[in-house]
Amino acid sequence: MREAKLICVGVMLAWIGAANSWGQEPVVNPAKPVQTGANDSVSAAAIAESKQDPAAVERGGKVFSTYCAGCHGIAAKGGPGAPDLVRSLLVLDDEKGILIAPVIREGRPDKGMPKLNLTEPQISDIVAWLHVRTYAAGHRGTYVFRDVVTGDPKKGELYFNGDGKCSTCHSVTKDLAGVGRKYDPFSLQSRWLQPRNTRGRGRARASGAEASGATVTVTVTLAAGESFSGKLDHLDDFTVSLHDSEGQFHSFALDGDKPPKVEIHDPLRAHTEMLHRYTDADIHNVTAYLVTLK
Repeated sequence: MREAKLICVGVMLAWIGAANSWGQEPVVNPAKPVQTGANDSVSAAAIAESKQDPAAVERGGKVFSTYCAGCHGIAAKGGPGAPDLVRSLLVLDDEKGILIAPVIREGRPDKGMPKLNLTEPQISDIVAWLHVRTYAAGHRGTYVFRDVVTGDPKKGELYFNGDGKCSTCHSVTKDLAGVGRKYDPFSLQSRWLQPRNTRGRGRARASGAEASGATVTVTVTLAAGESFSGKLDHLDDFTVSLHDSEGQFHSFALDGDKPPKVEIHDPLRAHTEMLHRYTDADIHNVTAYLVTLK
């Protein structure tokens, strides 16, 4: 039982984090940055999902950058003597500027905030921009993904062919040929770090990983010696199930005096094991190298 549980835990850890396999179609970054100020950007998803007018948000970012950022910071996260507006209860509780607009309009001289003499459209635009900022802060799916190509491609190539041992399984002229052209840098980094796409705990689902020969398989050997092998369907502390080569479904209980022996075969196991060894520099350098494979 202990052996089965240890194997189960290992598989669960191997499946943490979802990222598509090399063989699937390119995935476009869902959180492309939209410039809304001199040095600030939010994602198009944050603007759309917060139901704000994109034009108003863009204008609001520029007005905020000119009149407010000097105290509150370019991203409205506060500065010396000025509060963080992204986490401000007044901003979070606001609806259509009912709470925010009066403060911008009249200022708070007693707290060091002067009256800015902005027009009503300018105030409305700042309100729209602030609502996008607070929405983005609370919804991870709308985060802006910055440029990940910050490493040294030459060092990445050395690691790929050396300490990383990537070249023992992959070839830049075969399976990785043109990979830098096929995927945007963010998706590319996600794919080589965690190349399996799974959803749901303990379940192997059909994916490009399976189509490319990276299917997780399992062999279950009963106490009497009979064994069953096939594609892993499900594994937890209590049961393991699989589909054999003929498509037959088999399920086995892992509890009892003589639980079956469970052996997992994962072609992508090396990727999971390497996650504990990469340094930040390794990750950035390898990504920078893979991007050059056009």
